[in-house]
Amino acid sequence: QHVDVQNFSGSWGSGLAFCALLHSFFPDAFDFAALEPKARRENFALAFATAEERAGCAPLLEVDDMVRLPVPDAKCVYTYVQELYRCLVAKGLVKTKKR
Repeated sequence: QHVDVQNFSGSWGSGLAFCALLHSFFPDAFDFAALEPKARRENFALAFATAEERAGCAPLLEVDDMVRLPVPDAKCVYTYVQELYRCLVAKGLVKTKKR
């Protein structure tokens, strides 16, 4: 709910896309249904803390940087999602094809 990812910029502006992604891997980490789209700072903080604690994802993005602009920088979001994917693969939570 409240998440429609169409790109790597505006779709990630409320922090809910990060939360939804992490909640899909760690459903016991937090109550996604209780999150509010307007609580951007809290959403980003929750997502980044969960990614670091549960997936071992390096804190590549700062909450302050994400809330400073209404639309996050696409390259920053893409880089973070790549790092999260790498961490999830390393933990065995994402299956990849063997070549």
